[in-house]
Amino acid sequence: MSTDITTALTAEQDAQLREIIIEVLELEADELTDTSSFIDDHDADSLLAIEILARIEKDLGVTIPQDDLTEMGNLDGVRAVVVRNLGGGQDA
Repeated sequence: MSTDITTALTAEQDAQLREIIIEVLELEADELTDTSSFIDDHDADSLLAIEILARIEKDLGVTIPQDDLTEMGNLDGVRAVVVRNLGGGQDA
């Protein structure tokens, strides 16, 4: 089981990610799984994807390039992108 991405996030950060996605996609908590597709399973569109990205940047204080949106198709993808940008981000 590859949970190293999750362990790179604090429990609070991981909970924040879940909450953001649930709120933006207007889901019940049990509808969101680590691998459920935002597009196929939850009818998300590109505007909702951008809203998710913007909320993550605002709430977690991380800058995510819009090019990374293509990787953010499910919760696991969002975690991977956030971890990469938290760890590899420049300290301003």
